[in-house]
Amino acid sequence: MANIKDVAERAGVSVATVSRVLNGRSSVAGTRERVLAAVAELGYRPNVVARALRTARTRTLGLVIGDLRNPFFTELAGAVEQEARRLGYSLVIGNAGESTEQQDDQIRTLLDRRIDGLLVSSAGTGSAALREAVAAGTPLVLLDRTVPGLAAPCVRAEGREALTELAAHLAALGRRGPAVIVAPAGTPIGEERLELFRTALAGHGIALPAERVVASPDLSPTGGRRMMRALLDLPEPPDAVLATDNLMALGALDEVRARGLRIPADVALVAFDDVPWFAHTDPPLTAVAQPTRELGTAAVHTLLERIEGREAPSVLLPARLVRRRSCGEGDGHGGRPKPRSSRD
Repeated sequence: MANIKDVAERAGVSVATVSRVLNGRSSVAGTRERVLAAVAELGYRPNVVARALRTARTRTLGLVIGDLRNPFFTELAGAVEQEARRLGYSLVIGNAGESTEQQDDQIRTLLDRRIDGLLVSSAGTGSAALREAVAAGTPLVLLDRTVPGLAAPCVRAEGREALTELAAHLAALGRRGPAVIVAPAGTPIGEERLELFRTALAGHGIALPAERVVASPDLSPTGGRRMMRALLDLPEPPDAVLATDNLMALGALDEVRARGLRIPADVALVAFDDVPWFAHTDPPLTAVAQPTRELGTAAVHTLLERIEGREAPSVLLPARLVRRRSCGEGDGHGGRPKPRSSRD
């Protein structure tokens, strides 16, 4: 079995240079390519256990994700894993299942595995284990979701521009009775999205009264369907609904169809978080898309800064509005049936 000295000889460099390349600390392109080529040719595999004992590093990162059933988080986890692997780190993923208790278990399990740093897309407003990790000095970065009072940088998207564009889009289509299905009460990101949208609507003279803001008990299709039912049962149902999570939007869509209503003719529907299937629903759903790949990449780099003992600021990336046909764009009538003339 090849060892690190064999790799150094094959690449024509020192053992120390090979070590720097394998630990991601060499930025000299030509040297790095020679070393990695020698590693591949010789089939060299570093002794991870010995290196961890020597350096107190395992070159392993932990990621606790809100809910792996949510395609947004699945894609986000993939982006994190790809960038971590590119930089020479392994990734261990834990699923919180939108439960703080399950999140505690996952965090403690990852810390027991001596990970170098932890990324968390927190369920709710945090958990005891999350705060314990920060207090113990574990390098930690929040991903997608903030936790009030937690001393850790957060990498997330901000929907101000996209929601401002959405409000203008709905106003131009004559949709002046919107409603919002928000995340469970007390969720900071959900509350932020609601207030940004409310402010943007006010700029067009459109009100968002309390009865048209409903909080789902959970981030699920079932919760979204229940909330859409409540909105459609109002004496004056909304003519447009924003669901601040993609799974809730899916449930809202199910309720509209179950009632025999049409999108967008009877009600427009918009999702926050775009997923591939939204381009293939009937009609395709307008959505606020987060820069998922960029979020995953930025989160890994921010965590590595923390692992190296350097201060790392929070990262805020802009979301964008993806216009499709679920708001009625393109027919000049906001998606409603065209008015009949005397000749019809």
